Amino acid sequence: MNFTEAVRVAQEQYPKKVTKPIKYGTAGFRSRADALDFIMYRMGLLAGLRARDTSSVIGVMITASHNPVPDNGVKLVDPMGEMLAPAWEVHATTLVNATDEGIASALEGIVSEAHIDTSKKALVFVGRDTRPSSNRLCDAVIAGVTAVGGEFKDFGIVSTPILHYVVTCYNDGGKYGEATVQGYYQKISRAFNKLRSSGTSNGNYDPVILYDGANGVGALAMSEFLNNMKKSLNVTIFNKGEGVLNHLCGADYVKVQQKWPEGVPKTQNVRCVSVDGDADRVIYSYLDSDGKFYMLDGDKIATLVAGYLQELVKGSGLQLKLGLVQTAYANGASTAYITEKLGVPVACAKTGVKHLHHMALEFNIGVYFEANGHGTVIFSKTAREAIETAAQAKNNSAEKLSQVLDVINETVGDAISDMLLVETVLHARGWSVSDWNDAYTDLPNRQMKVTVADRAVITTTDAERVCVTPEGLQNTINKIVKAFLKGRSFVRPSGTEDIVRIYAEASTQEEADNLAIQVACAVYEHAGGIGDRPKAPC
Repeated sequence: MNFTEAVRVAQEQYPKKVTKPIKYGTAGFRSRADALDFIMYRMGLLAGLRARDTSSVIGVMITASHNPVPDNGVKLVDPMGEMLAPAWEVHATTLVNATDEGIASALEGIVSEAHIDTSKKALVFVGRDTRPSSNRLCDAVIAGVTAVGGEFKDFGIVSTPILHYVVTCYNDGGKYGEATVQGYYQKISRAFNKLRSSGTSNGNYDPVILYDGANGVGALAMSEFLNNMKKSLNVTIFNKGEGVLNHLCGADYVKVQQKWPEGVPKTQNVRCVSVDGDADRVIYSYLDSDGKFYMLDGDKIATLVAGYLQELVKGSGLQLKLGLVQTAYANGASTAYITEKLGVPVACAKTGVKHLHHMALEFNIGVYFEANGHGTVIFSKTAREAIETAAQAKNNSAEKLSQVLDVINETVGDAISDMLLVETVLHARGWSVSDWNDAYTDLPNRQMKVTVADRAVITTTDAERVCVTPEGLQNTINKIVKAFLKGRSFVRPSGTEDIVRIYAEASTQEEADNLAIQVACAVYEHAGGIGDRPKAPC
């Protein structure tokens, strides 16, 4: 294939604007939207080659998730809904860092290394979030796909989970579901409605939800779900788009700031469900009768789901290995609860869905969640077949497992699918949100970030729980942590920005805050912090 046209379009319409090296990270490429046009174009080029390499549809999702409105980003979706293969992350990095004139050489190198038959058909599915910049950047992706002779299908404004779903369904010939947006809504809604056939209330469970749409695509998606759910949930949607995307609302705001989202009425003892800008994260929260705020994050969701699935597996009599995968961000109390109280095996993976997903594949049923509310459940082929066979034999627990399977979007973390799964478990247990929260008490924690000149100075090991470089930083962290009761802290570089993220937990909130500040200051001193020295959060 001659890549002359690809170079011409790049030079005339999407010239490279930055010289600083850029790396495809855990969230793909993400930055200020005004610097992304050339990157989007090149990801269109790459998607066209990846589609030929796999003889499958490849997805391109344009979103910056929980980031503020001026940002945007792009990530590629592999054939079965997975994140882009590691070898192709390297190709993405190489292509984006090439000069405009060097695009042809970079593409030829990818074709040669991957042994791609460029005569094959290439089809790319494209989706985008609600940001004002997303339409323009979508045009750049499509221009890239077209420049390498590929075809595209533009799904318009969709959540990230929807794009992963339709890519998966198209590539498996419809076995997982119908490869349409409506097929996504109908499959999950039908399964949830079936689970609610016995009634909407049970015990302390009340089917009332305050839904925080983060002023993004999650609000649109929830509206469509409600059209399909036959009033099996009483959901009121707030932050529908009248405000600023992710500003003082949404899953990331609630999780990091540990505050009630603005724009949502402070109704006591009612579940608030917050999603992020592309609807792949979910966080629960509520206010008790005294107005005190409580948050139930990915750890709380993971333990609730894993405990319920374990009960169904045991009740079915099936010999299936169930496990929970967490990251270093998982609250220490959740890990103790799931291992000591529920007896579910726990594995720790590096931050990033691709790492959790890979480790979850080691189980017949793998539950994986990051504390930020991003996660899902995946079932091996063996588990799926065993569950379906037992369900057909009228095994009651297996029948429930089979129904729960279709509520879950296994392809990727899905805020609304995860919400419906949580609601299924709470309904089955007859639990209120406070009943759920009382299962165990999180250790108080605090997250912070430090801006540095170069995030590459921070390297880690042991699933990011131990800092290797710069030399001496981990020893300093160890000494600081020793002074705090139940103290734990770790640092890790961002995958997309020159910042270092700090996590700290301790026996009290004041102690957790102090621990986070001291560790942040150590990072600032050892890792070349820039700007103001870290100070206590407001």
